[in-house]
Amino acid sequence: MLRKSITDAATDVQAAIQRATGKLPIDLPSPPTFTKTNPNDQAVYLLGLLSDTLTDWDLYKYASTVVAQRINILPGVSQVNIYGVQGAVRIKADPSALAVRGLTMDDLASAIKAGTVYSGAGQFDGAHRTFVLQPNGQIDKAEGYRNLIVARNPNGLPVYLRDVADVYQGVQDERISRFFWMRGFKPPGSVVVLAVSRQAGANAVEVANSVKALFPELRASLPGSIKFTPVFDRSQTIVNSADEVKWTLMIAFVLVVMVIYVFLGRATDTLIPAVALPMSLLLTVAVMYMLNFSINNLTLMALTLAIGFLVDDAIVFLENVVRRAEHGESILQATFNSAGEISFTILSMTLSLAAVFIPLVFIPGLLGRIFREFSVTIIVAILASGLVSLTLTPLMCARILGERRAGHKRAWMERHTSNFIKRVIAAYGRVLDKFLDRAWLTVPILIICILGLWFFFTHLPFTLLPPGDSGFVRGVFIAQEGSSPAQMRAYQTEVNKKLQADPAVGQFFTLAGFSSRSALSQGLLFLFLKPRGERPPIDQIILRLQKSLGSIPGMTAVLTPSPVLQISVGATSQTQGQYAYTISGIVPGDVYAVADQLLKKLKQFKGFLSVRSDYYHDTPNLRIDMNRDRAATYGVSTSAIQSLLRNAYSQNYVYLIKEPDDQYQVILEVKDKERAHPGDLDDLYVRSSTSGNFSASGSGGGTIATTTGNMTNLVPLRVVTSTKEVIGPQAVNHLNQFTSVTFNFNLLPNVAIGDATKFIEDAFAQIHPHYPTVQGIFQGETLVFQQLFRSLPLLLLAAVFIMYVILGILYESYVHPFTVLFPAIVPAVVGGLATLYLFHSVLSLYSVIGLFLLLGIVKKNGIMVVDFALQRIDEGWDLRSAIHEASMERFRPIMMTTLAALMGAVPIALGFGQDAASRRPLGLVIVGGLIFSQLITLFVTPVIYLWLEWFQEHVLDKVPFLRSAHYHHEDEAGRGQLRPEPAGAR
Repeated sequence: MLRKSITDAATDVQAAIQRATGKLPIDLPSPPTFTKTNPNDQAVYLLGLLSDTLTDWDLYKYASTVVAQRINILPGVSQVNIYGVQGAVRIKADPSALAVRGLTMDDLASAIKAGTVYSGAGQFDGAHRTFVLQPNGQIDKAEGYRNLIVARNPNGLPVYLRDVADVYQGVQDERISRFFWMRGFKPPGSVVVLAVSRQAGANAVEVANSVKALFPELRASLPGSIKFTPVFDRSQTIVNSADEVKWTLMIAFVLVVMVIYVFLGRATDTLIPAVALPMSLLLTVAVMYMLNFSINNLTLMALTLAIGFLVDDAIVFLENVVRRAEHGESILQATFNSAGEISFTILSMTLSLAAVFIPLVFIPGLLGRIFREFSVTIIVAILASGLVSLTLTPLMCARILGERRAGHKRAWMERHTSNFIKRVIAAYGRVLDKFLDRAWLTVPILIICILGLWFFFTHLPFTLLPPGDSGFVRGVFIAQEGSSPAQMRAYQTEVNKKLQADPAVGQFFTLAGFSSRSALSQGLLFLFLKPRGERPPIDQIILRLQKSLGSIPGMTAVLTPSPVLQISVGATSQTQGQYAYTISGIVPGDVYAVADQLLKKLKQFKGFLSVRSDYYHDTPNLRIDMNRDRAATYGVSTSAIQSLLRNAYSQNYVYLIKEPDDQYQVILEVKDKERAHPGDLDDLYVRSSTSGNFSASGSGGGTIATTTGNMTNLVPLRVVTSTKEVIGPQAVNHLNQFTSVTFNFNLLPNVAIGDATKFIEDAFAQIHPHYPTVQGIFQGETLVFQQLFRSLPLLLLAAVFIMYVILGILYESYVHPFTVLFPAIVPAVVGGLATLYLFHSVLSLYSVIGLFLLLGIVKKNGIMVVDFALQRIDEGWDLRSAIHEASMERFRPIMMTTLAALMGAVPIALGFGQDAASRRPLGLVIVGGLIFSQLITLFVTPVIYLWLEWFQEHVLDKVPFLRSAHYHHEDEAGRGQLRPEPAGAR
């Protein structure tokens, strides 16, 4: 539902929460909340506060109230997430001490609530002044709670909270263990990491720069006990990647200009397309600005690729002027005649090339979002190129080109290249003439190309996006279900040692124990690698670390590289794996049965680096059964038992301390040693309602027991309950309200996601007949991958169809568009795919972009040849002479435009820069497709033209509706009998 704005979706979610409020448990510690988050937006900057003397609470408080507040007011900053531990007052009660005094955990909770309160009390209105009453009823420090009176003994002496519980200033969740390490520095005693996120539409680089500009001020204001250090600058990855694309763009520009200079031989001639290119880019960027597009990796890549064909139209016009001038016309006359002769060709090339990308603009869903800016940028660049070639280029030709009549002095480059090109054209003419005599060779060539399409599409590995090398790795280490926080801390220590020992790791942050971001028996880790020049590629490091962490007995680790271009769909997490597959159904037992069988099958696939599910069904549980009859006999209600257990073990807060800049919890629970074994439940007592002590209400909403020491109305919990250790699920996950299980997986290097998805689908298909109510669907990046490659054939056909329609309208013919498209497109696609296969590359999103570019570029050859052939036929030439002459006349501009487009893609194919490997398939597709298509179309296109002209004349022209615009009546002159001297022989 990408058509729905996130604001509208948030309104719907809020309404759904309101409707469900009445069905939620009344004892929820806080109402449900939600946040609006873009899953593709990672924090643009991470910075750390370190201290060896401050407590975790004090450091967190300083980070949240000072540093985060200062960063939050910076332009473009959306929020600052603080990864640390918030402070809390912790009260750990002694059940035995409570029982001796005739108290229960419920009594303690009520006394705490009654003993502290934060509320207004009105005001005094005097004759001249008004006083606002500020009663100091809130206790905000641990010392105050220690001295809180919770009851009185039979002698009237007070029972303080310190008498029955340990009270201290602690942290909100003691089960979390954090560790931060930076190479070359001693690990700090306390650490807080701040993650800065940008607002929607804000420039990530500008936000990161504004944060960095704040560093001197922050360092100057920090206390001496706090150290400040940058952790990770994601904007640097963006800047580096953009710089790489900029350098690629400049290299492509230089190569294209060199190609033009080599073919024309004059610096002044080269100046014309060299000026046309930046002018086209300027117009393109201006339109991008008006459309509110951003300069990002995809749009920069669009401009880089456009370099190769932005000068095509200018080259075609310029070459035609030069050709006519070489035949004796003045420059002004050659320019004027070329405008009438070549404008239709340029118009056909421009519109048909732009048409290739029209289907990409209207793709629905996330794929459309990915392609839209890229496609529109390419289309605008193509139209701008056509406009410049029909306006600025003729003007510059008339004013800048030098005369080329016989006897004029030629430059050294012009002399040598002109003679060489003439010899090549003459040789091409002779070979073409022989090929036309053996036209039957076209059939096996095209059959081989069509078979090649099938072969490479079925044998090439598929993936959505190569991850690139961002230098950032996320991971999770997983222990046996039911592992305690102490056990997880032990595993964390071992993980820390392994990470510190790896020379490629620059710094890391690990988190172990229960939290809202991980399961009970899981820990998180975030690795920041050294700069690219100081370490191996990221995939090699992950393999090495995976093996190292896998040697720790009792746990497994999953590491996932953070991609440079992030694509996420839905709420799937990429912490446990880059890819996800989810099964769901209406019968939970069937879903779990399929999950067990499917996981066994998936572990047989050797291409998985890791594969896991979120179905943890062996978690130790302690089931507490209530003997309702016995409880009723003793006057104990089930709600009293539930309340007792919640106050003793849930670690929910019983009061929220309010301060001007923050809020802190007061957490009640039993002592750690009293909640370590199932038998510790025997130490708890629940109050009977049949008799008891007199209680008075407190202003905080609780009650204070006024008499203690009487245990006659306390019932041991073991009397009214029984316990049993069972194995059960840790959580029940849902997808669209159905019970679900999600499988997360990572792939080994050089293993394509297409192979993995096929294996998963085949494995599920073997199980599904036995459980028809269970359905499976890919999630996240895998879902986008499937959508892309399932729609790829349709998109290619749509692009070809639109080009066919446009060319058909321009030529007023049914066969000429086929002559232009078929002999060029099929070899081009085969050549592009074959190049990927030979270089052991993959068919990815970038490769798809390359295929669409090929569709538009390669058909220009056919357009130039067919246009000139039609002109010659109108002048009275016979078919074979016309197509032969057109092929030779247009050989030089064809080679120039092809080499210009090829040179524009060469820098991408060579893979300059640290993240260029992910873009390399795009360049390979274009370079390989252009070379192979050029070799084939130079010979096959003339043959197809002759065959289709025969078909048009002998079949279609007999049907008035299908008649060509070049139709000749039988009583008119035939299609010409002239056979002038070939161009290459002049």
